[in-house]
Amino acid sequence: MIRENLRNIAIIAHVDHGKTTLVNEMLKQGGVFRENQQVADRVMDNNAIEKERGITILAKNTSMYYKDVKINVVDTPGHADFGGEVERVLKMVDGVLLLIDSFEGPMPQTRFVLQHALALGLPVIIVINKMDRPDARCEEVYNEAFDLMIDLGADESQLDTPVVYASARAGTATLDPNVPSEDLRPLFETILKYIPAPKGDPDAPVQMLISTIDYNEFVGRIGIGRITRGTLKLNSMATRCNNLNPDLHENFRLSSLFAFEGLKRVPVESASMGEIVAVTGIEDIMIGDTICATDAVEPLPFVKITEPTVAMTFSVNDSPFAGREGTYVTSRHLRARLMRELQTDVSLRVEETDSADSFRVSGRGELHLSVLIENMRRQGYEFQVSKPEVLFHYDENGNKLEPTERTVADVPSEYAGAVIEKIGRRRGVMDNMTGTDRVRLEFTVPSRGLFGYRSEFMTDTRGEGVMSAVFDHYEPYKGDIPHRSVGALVSTETGDAVMYGLFYAQDRGTLFCGPNTAVYTGMIVGQNARQGDIDVNVCRQKHLTSIRNSRGAVTAIFSINYDITNIMMMHQELGEFMLTRDREQSEPEKIINVNDVLDELIQQSVALVGKPAALMNKDDKIRAIRFLSDAGAFLVTKSGDKVAKYFGISKYTLYSYIDANKQQEEKKHG
Repeated sequence: MIRENLRNIAIIAHVDHGKTTLVNEMLKQGGVFRENQQVADRVMDNNAIEKERGITILAKNTSMYYKDVKINVVDTPGHADFGGEVERVLKMVDGVLLLIDSFEGPMPQTRFVLQHALALGLPVIIVINKMDRPDARCEEVYNEAFDLMIDLGADESQLDTPVVYASARAGTATLDPNVPSEDLRPLFETILKYIPAPKGDPDAPVQMLISTIDYNEFVGRIGIGRITRGTLKLNSMATRCNNLNPDLHENFRLSSLFAFEGLKRVPVESASMGEIVAVTGIEDIMIGDTICATDAVEPLPFVKITEPTVAMTFSVNDSPFAGREGTYVTSRHLRARLMRELQTDVSLRVEETDSADSFRVSGRGELHLSVLIENMRRQGYEFQVSKPEVLFHYDENGNKLEPTERTVADVPSEYAGAVIEKIGRRRGVMDNMTGTDRVRLEFTVPSRGLFGYRSEFMTDTRGEGVMSAVFDHYEPYKGDIPHRSVGALVSTETGDAVMYGLFYAQDRGTLFCGPNTAVYTGMIVGQNARQGDIDVNVCRQKHLTSIRNSRGAVTAIFSINYDITNIMMMHQELGEFMLTRDREQSEPEKIINVNDVLDELIQQSVALVGKPAALMNKDDKIRAIRFLSDAGAFLVTKSGDKVAKYFGISKYTLYSYIDANKQQEEKKHG
């Protein structure tokens, strides 16, 4: 039997190529929302961290209708660290939409998800998204996608794939980039035409593979999957089994059955072959389990999940501040939470260690583990973690192998040299280089070589570079990689950091803490600009000082420990309403003879902003440098070096700030 009124598809792509935005528009035009209903952007990303970071972490199910055909859609993560989510949900669908940015083209994660889709024999619809970008290159990107499919071994039927040009944000799609469209109907029509309808026997013994696990405090664990054959009925008896565990044979009663209608789970009495449903009633249901009829126990094989490549040690917090912030602080709490995470995250591994207070946690990458850490922190768990390290393998001859990642960097051409040099030091090998004004660099880099590099990359490219990486393969160990050449700023006191201490410590390097931050002796509070560690006292205080008149009476009391940031901000805001003259008249008086008073001018610029340089953001520094420029500070020989060092920026950045100020003035007067 073929269910022509049903389609199951997954949307796969590299991160930030527009998957969730497209699903948003498909829901709107599929009649899920009222015409006048206000809908939030990226409505599918309902997790707090997903909203904050702007990425999809967990795969989610939804559905809409087009021409009386129900289209079940699975929105998948785009970041390589959450590739395990993509690998398992592909078992639930009959085809995929491969989204590709019209400018960036296929990226590392594009290759990863497409490879798995082709291996499962799924038909692919290529969607060139963001076609309305001014720098779009739709035809070139389509050719690159077609070449990628050939490279990954797509068969003839998969190569005969349609292409749709879309703008997810505008909610339009077209089969010809030169012919505009007003809605997504061309995309819906292509789905109905090229994605096959589910096939199976609805009267056969029921069989369903669990691909995703959800949790509800009222009903417990919820298994989500696709019915391969037969019909599931509410309150019927069924058997849980697993292809990897022959001993598992558990009968249960199906207490709840839900179908996906829009963004909701709707209770239903029964569901037949081809439907994606959610079930409850099984206390210990796991990903990879199969629900079968009691008289026909046939477990389905589960997709092989890529092994973890990065590990960290999670242990009980034993620092001097232990127990101050968290609710769950013992090893028992930590172990229970990590074991619970294993039930929903098939890409994670948790191992016991020699210590009862420590656990070795392995994942797909730094982001994968960092999201877990942040979730646990928000849930009240207090613990400490080690630095990440890669997981080595050994071949049959005992040779050491390490994970390598396919890395793509899009950078302005003037910064390409710095990127190539830095990655070369980290044992990376450049495979390809294309482009003129903006260059695309492709590398094969050891995973350990990328630890800590992303921040350097953003600095080297002045924030204009884009870099992504995905695990590629294991290869022979490439030798040691040079570690950081700078030291640390170490606190010599226990207490709260104060403005006075931070002010004098900021010249030693970059500070990691701000005012009122609790510190302890030996705590790293910053990064030294040079090699070697430096002891600093960020708790250093200057006690109250009184100012007296000629008769000895106290007229004022001065304290440099008091944080006046909020007062300065309030003063500035109130000044807009109270002052009738130009604000420039309230700024510190500019000094004509700048050759002798550069230091004084710098202090005046700090006073103007109202916070020390260590706590200034970009706008604060631009404001301070504008004052120095107007005061003639840069007429002094080598003043640029001194100012750049004081504010913790490069000379290039300093001059860019000066240029930005000049441009603002020209716009203002032009």
